[in-house]
Amino acid sequence: MEATTTPEAPAQATTGLDWTPQLQTGDGRMDDTHEEFVEMLNRLLATPQDQQLPLYLEFIEHTKEHFAQEERWMVATGFAPDNCHAGHHATIMETLHAVVEHYEKDDKEIITRLAEALVEWFPQHAATMDAGLALHMKDVGFDSRTETLADPSRVRPATMSGCGSVSCS
Repeated sequence: MEATTTPEAPAQATTGLDWTPQLQTGDGRMDDTHEEFVEMLNRLLATPQDQQLPLYLEFIEHTKEHFAQEERWMVATGFAPDNCHAGHHATIMETLHAVVEHYEKDDKEIITRLAEALVEWFPQHAATMDAGLALHMKDVGFDSRTETLADPSRVRPATMSGCGSVSCS
């Protein structure tokens, strides 16, 4: 009797990113958005590769809104428009959009590969740039829920040109 073999399905990532206190920035609204980002990332990794595109497109939209929210806060609290934190966001968004074209050209593993890379990238970004932004917002009295400053005179427009990280001015 001849043995029958079946082609192996591409390996599906089984590990994602756990939402832990280390990912929290100290700003409740930012942390809520980040937790949603992590949940969506984990759902992507748990979805069969040939079914990922609709969820991935939702993830792109969520990430676009997530980054736009942080960038509004940067502007409201005195970051220059060309700061490197926003530059990191632009690079990630460019990459997210480029992946769609590759996926549609039959690279069905590319969304998983990108999601795995984001699992590696996000903790460092949250712990440095986002935590720094949260600290800056607190220092100037910015309420992210209402997107208002307690005392607008404490902020001069576009005075902060760094990345918002605790290690960058």
